[in-house]
Amino acid sequence: MANGDFGTAGLQLVLLRRMADHRPDLVEEALRDLGTDRSRMREANRHWQATLRARGFPKGLRRHHVLLGPPEAQEDRRIGDVTCRALLWPVPLWPTLRFEVMAGPGGRVWNEWLVRAPGEPAPGLRGPEDLTPWSCVVDEVARAFAPARPMEGDAPTRWRLAFEGHVAHFTYGLLQYVEPGA
Repeated sequence: MANGDFGTAGLQLVLLRRMADHRPDLVEEALRDLGTDRSRMREANRHWQATLRARGFPKGLRRHHVLLGPPEAQEDRRIGDVTCRALLWPVPLWPTLRFEVMAGPGGRVWNEWLVRAPGEPAPGLRGPEDLTPWSCVVDEVARAFAPARPMEGDAPTRWRLAFEGHVAHFTYGLLQYVEPGA
């Protein structure tokens, strides 16, 4: 797989590879929908990781442009007294979501995750029973169950939020499962 043909199709497989640890059932269904299999998913993830770690490969936001092509949208966002750059790419497997890459001054990437696409309505989250796998993203749960408490995840692509006696687990920002705790 050459860098130029990775695109969002390859990105989807990378995201699914990380989600397979928690939701193998949903990942298998998604792979069928995409007309591919686990070996292709593992190959895409290997390529992504090797490319990002390659000595001569561009760093920061430039690497995402090379791997994914031009973003669908980009904007500056103010966080405190720092201006950040957010870039969004569509992810056809989840048409109401976007893959967001947030970078600080100088283009250093701070975060990569799935967010709700601009203009798409957030799901109605009234209680923990509304939190179904792959239905919502981190900021939607944090807002719906404020004051949710962020917790460290068990990998760089994973986040957890504690709220109302529960812990929500996310991979690349997408809800995977909720368990009692905290």
